[in-house]
Amino acid sequence: MKVLKIATAGSVDDGKSTLIGRILYDTKSLTDDKLEAIEEKSRQRGFDYLDFSLATDGLVAEREQGITIDVAHIYFSTPSKSFIIADTPGHIEYTRNMVTGASTAQASIVLIDARNGVVEQTYRHFFINNLLRIKDVVIAVNKMDLVDFSEEKFNQIKGEIEYLASKSEYKKQNLTFIPLSALKGDNVVDKSDNMDWYQGETLMHHLERLDADDINDESQTRFPVQTVIRPKTEEYHDYRGYAGKIYGGDFEVGDEVTVLPSLTKSKIKSINFFDKKYQKAKRGSSVTITLADNVNVSRGDMLVKVDEQPTIAKQLDATICWMDKEPLQASQKYYIKHGVNDAQAKITQLNSIIKTDFSGIEESPSELELNQIGDIQLKLSRPLSFDAYKDNKSNGSFILINPKTNNTVGVGFIK
Repeated sequence: MKVLKIATAGSVDDGKSTLIGRILYDTKSLTDDKLEAIEEKSRQRGFDYLDFSLATDGLVAEREQGITIDVAHIYFSTPSKSFIIADTPGHIEYTRNMVTGASTAQASIVLIDARNGVVEQTYRHFFINNLLRIKDVVIAVNKMDLVDFSEEKFNQIKGEIEYLASKSEYKKQNLTFIPLSALKGDNVVDKSDNMDWYQGETLMHHLERLDADDINDESQTRFPVQTVIRPKTEEYHDYRGYAGKIYGGDFEVGDEVTVLPSLTKSKIKSINFFDKKYQKAKRGSSVTITLADNVNVSRGDMLVKVDEQPTIAKQLDATICWMDKEPLQASQKYYIKHGVNDAQAKITQLNSIIKTDFSGIEESPSELELNQIGDIQLKLSRPLSFDAYKDNKSNGSFILINPKTNNTVGVGFIK
């Protein structure tokens, strides 16, 4: 069964946790004891309805304050597909959590409170979805029951989002607008009788129809080597395989490849997965590859097709989301983690801060603060093999680590 990874986003009290709880309830994915706990807690609070947010908000502080603080991952299935939902916080101070929750998502749901319309956090979350190049984004206009299921209000919000989308550089994004009420269940799993003016799909019908094959667009084939397999048994005495995951494109037996960074060339001799052999392996496959020639390949090296070489350099330009309380300043030193490789890195220049409402940039700032997004230049202690993020998401992203604290301080997207 295919798995679809979904990230949620929205401002505080837009109803993300309630929506996920409603999905779990309507798809009968809640266990009896969990449902009983939700019913009991709702009664204790004097609610005349089930508080479905209790199904996802696991921290005590979340339940007490009625907000989401940490990223919660929820797993459930329908007869046709399995789902993993990352329920991310709505507060501005947890923007970094939204970035990490959405970084591996194939689709995203941005919730908007129909009463409030598009707010500052909506701009920010929509911008991050574009920055991460998430192809399928659902704009879920929630709490339609509180605006009398107004088609006019829904169309007003739709128009504002479409205007935002027109400013984005990422033009491959598919936007779907769905009016719903997470609390009442309108258009979540079942079609609503209160909005006959809406002729589209329900949220779950739409999610079940999405392609779950891969989060990345098809691009250049990349195979970063995770480990070298040497069984040293009598049966596999001379076996030398290179294990990892294929990104971007496909590999098949006979393909001519270049080993980076040595630039040594060879051909693919076999593609294995445990005890099975394959003629061809698609992107997203975790396999072991053997080469026709006895060349030197180690963990951290990369196999690419001979006519699809990435950039090999010690300097790069990137967009970065800052995730540390200590601001980013030029001349600071970090470790860069790029795939299975790492190197020392120095920020040589902080070029600008990007305004997440698509209104432009702030040039030549002195520092980049927590949750801000900006453009930087990096100098590395050794060359890395990389692509632009827009061309290859897996080989165009990295994280920065503070060597003193070992904290992840930033996530970057190579330009």
